[in-house]
Amino acid sequence: MKKLPDRRGYFGDWGGAFVPETLMGPLGELESSYRRASRDRGFRTRLGLLLERYVGRPTPLFEARRLTARVGGARLWLKREDLCHTGAHKINNALGQALLAREMGKARVIAETGAGQHGVATATAAALLGLECTVYMGAEDIRRQRPNVVRMRLMGAEVVAVEGGSRTLKDAINEALRDWVTNVRTTHYVLGSVLGPHPYPMMVRDFQAVIGREAIAQFRRIGRGLPEAVVACVGGGSNAAGIFTAFVRYPRVRLVGVEAGGRGPGPGDHAARFAGGAAPGVLHGTRTMILQDADGQVEPTHSVSAGLDYPAVGPEHANWRDHGRVSYTTVDDGAALEAFHLLAETEGIIPALESAHAIAEAARLASGMGPGESVVVNLSGRGDKDLDEVVRLEEGSR
Repeated sequence: MKKLPDRRGYFGDWGGAFVPETLMGPLGELESSYRRASRDRGFRTRLGLLLERYVGRPTPLFEARRLTARVGGARLWLKREDLCHTGAHKINNALGQALLAREMGKARVIAETGAGQHGVATATAAALLGLECTVYMGAEDIRRQRPNVVRMRLMGAEVVAVEGGSRTLKDAINEALRDWVTNVRTTHYVLGSVLGPHPYPMMVRDFQAVIGREAIAQFRRIGRGLPEAVVACVGGGSNAAGIFTAFVRYPRVRLVGVEAGGRGPGPGDHAARFAGGAAPGVLHGTRTMILQDADGQVEPTHSVSAGLDYPAVGPEHANWRDHGRVSYTTVDDGAALEAFHLLAETEGIIPALESAHAIAEAARLASGMGPGESVVVNLSGRGDKDLDEVVRLEEGSR
């Protein structure tokens, strides 16, 4: 497939920049700064050293042998993004954008967060680089992810609770965009996923692409060639884009994105855009697939995982789906919780609830494959942040 976006920021029919006129200039400045930095050896070296010496890259590719034995079928491999400093893949992008903000002379960064991992990553990068930081977070997500709120505040970030709407990620993005419009001369918006107006979907994908580059090199180094399948969870879609981008050019590698099936297929009970109920539309500055009703109103969503609880998906994912290059499936809350326990019990690894969705699908997929085949799972984050919520949910179900 041709590498996108085009010069207008479109991935096929999806993408673009649908923002107030006051943001068109700053977005143009951001694109120019990003393209200049991506060509600059000094910038790439600074970021590479931080990823190595601060984040802990490369993250390991680990063969989950006991999980494989429990599930049966193909060999399961975990790309251990949970071992990154701050506990998730989000730091790759946050550091890249924070460095870029300093290059542009911005003294302040803002971010939105759902599960809290992007907020923690942005607060971390801001503390490291001496930037002022404000993080917008839905009040419901603050309840679900309180340990991450404590971490952000410990690093000097202001955490603003968003009480409007569904009080989740969508509403946090709304507030972050309002802040950026007001303070655009001094502030850079560190958007956390492959969402939003151009150049964000491209830029975030590129900062996360290190995941896939490493995975291919590591798999080849152990003499395995290429895996038969790669699986990742998809909320906005940054961890999936980060690993899929390197594999898209290899048509024999099956790519599987896993959306949140939530409580079931009814409106407001899930966040599965490709499973039905979504339609083309514009949300947060980009044209993509959005869960909406017949009148075009964005529908509420639900997932046991705060990071997957979002009504739209990154525009490149919509394009991959159009071309059949990535298949998208769903895992419901119950199956994600089962996978959360399964990985902990078999490998001593507690996954984020987001990542547990990918584990559940990978286990299902592997069980129908042969022992000579391999499935790589992007383990996008660790589950410390989810322990209180898992206990609350499971005690409530008794």
